[in-house]
Amino acid sequence: MERYLPLLQTTSLFAGLDAKELSPLLAGLGASVRCYGRGETLIQAGTPNRSAGVLLSGALEAVRPAPDGSAVPITRISPGDVFGDVLGGSSLCSPVTVTAETGCEVLLIPYERLLRPDGTPARQQVLQNLVQTISDKYFLLSRRVDLLVLKTLRAKVCAYLVGEADRAGRLTFTVPFTRIQLADYLNCDRSALSRELSRMQQDGLLETYRSSFKLLDLPALRQMVQ
Repeated sequence: MERYLPLLQTTSLFAGLDAKELSPLLAGLGASVRCYGRGETLIQAGTPNRSAGVLLSGALEAVRPAPDGSAVPITRISPGDVFGDVLGGSSLCSPVTVTAETGCEVLLIPYERLLRPDGTPARQQVLQNLVQTISDKYFLLSRRVDLLVLKTLRAKVCAYLVGEADRAGRLTFTVPFTRIQLADYLNCDRSALSRELSRMQQDGLLETYRSSFKLLDLPALRQMVQ
């Protein structure tokens, strides 16, 4: 566990804790490290989830099964990201499936232990961090809803790419989805998405190659979202 402490200190769940506080805290929480192979399921839609996790290495993908049997991408989880923190506290079954995109290592914490107060400053800090992390994810979900209700495909593409540029802090960035996954995320046909991106390149709004984008006219892209 000791070798993961520097990474854990950078996560939203354990922010503000030093290594001397974090190590005994993890032991008290009953935290454990598990390894998963590519394609293995960590959380299955339709079943309860009672753990919060932090990805230590590799990549995870969260998808939501659709009525037609397809899988709608929700998010891609990278090292240092927290997952299960929203689902673990619910009495309902998980609406999403989380699988390993690659071989990975995951820190898992029983949710009931995470919520159990013991009066120590470290535990209080974790509880505050947990509330903030869940709140931040609520606003990300709100952003997703705002994106999906836009009437045109170009507006959806612009809203998504402007948001990713803002998060990256630069105009050249890589999105966490393949073109097929991005089409699912935007709730559109892959061919229609490819045609729209080609038109936007011809209009001088952006350049793109696979999952990489360079925004050439940010003000114009912002205007198209309004």
